[in-house]
Amino acid sequence: MPKKESKEIVKTEPSRALSPFEDMERRFEDFFRRPFSMLGHSWMPGMRLSEIEEISPTVDIFEEGNDVVVKAELPGMKKEEIDVNVKNDMITISGEKKKEEKVEKKNYFKMERSYGSFSRSFRLTSEVQSDKVKATFKDGILEIRLPKTEEAKQKEKKIQIQ
Repeated sequence: MPKKESKEIVKTEPSRALSPFEDMERRFEDFFRRPFSMLGHSWMPGMRLSEIEEISPTVDIFEEGNDVVVKAELPGMKKEEIDVNVKNDMITISGEKKKEEKVEKKNYFKMERSYGSFSRSFRLTSEVQSDKVKATFKDGILEIRLPKTEEAKQKEKKIQIQ
């Protein structure tokens, strides 16, 4: 009977303990592949990834009609705590989040505070009219509308698919 050949999809090697140098090399490789993946590890105590995500807002950028629209989620913030700047082809959203929770009961008192500043900058792909930018803030959502320049509108070209 002929011997069947084994075709492996992934080659596996038996695991072995890593030397301290191999472990450090692996950590550096992981860091450069996924820079924020290590923030929850023991070498940075007191700062969990969820806390960092809480500080830095989620941002969506898209084009709608003749505008570039930037939407940022900033729950719990007031519009006075947020700064928006447009310079050349960059938009920067920054601010400082302050959260304070106080619970007082008969035999119980709890006070928690968290503070953190953030700054997010994005390069705009279209030229915009920075003097006509409008920003609104409602229900924790910051919406910034940046009208495109006439030149930017004319550069857009529809491509036919064959």
